[in-house]
Amino acid sequence: MSASAPAAPDLPATTADPTAFRHVLGHVPTSVSVVTATTPQGPVGVTVGSFTSVSLEPPLVAFYCGRHSASAEAIVASGTFCVNVLAEDQQQVCAAFAGRTADRFATGDWQLAAHAAPRLGGAAAWIECAVEDSFPAGDHVAVVGRVQRLAAAGGTRGPLIFHRGRLVRLDRAGEGHMATRSFDWWGS
Repeated sequence: MSASAPAAPDLPATTADPTAFRHVLGHVPTSVSVVTATTPQGPVGVTVGSFTSVSLEPPLVAFYCGRHSASAEAIVASGTFCVNVLAEDQQQVCAAFAGRTADRFATGDWQLAAHAAPRLGGAAAWIECAVEDSFPAGDHVAVVGRVQRLAAAGGTRGPLIFHRGRLVRLDRAGEGHMATRSFDWWGS
């Protein structure tokens, strides 16, 4: 006896429609981070929802920003950056760096140093990187960084997640431990 798959919902079958593209990809949850750098003009930063690990050897990560983002341009020019993975209670920081707020760094507990990218206190994690490469990716620019230093927060605070067009928290009600042996292929 074979099990049948549930019927797929009726979704637009086109890749050309930006509204359908955004709707469907909105079902993929993403972390929310603020990427920062220090420039001769002062600290800069931008909220990103497209951040990912790229490679273990060498340790590389990447983020994507709008092609015309002055902050992304300044981050690449600085040569170093810090990815601040926002914690579930840092929605105001997300909003400040997603908009055109005059003093973005007035929101949140920032550690500002003359020769290091700003680091957000209370973040779920931070990853300091040297810019390895950047290149156009459609209407965005991809920025690849070689990880220099990193740390994750202890405790039970979860990350801030973007899903279906809004900021959400992980649901702790369904938490349970699942053996990850079946995911060994992930590191291959």
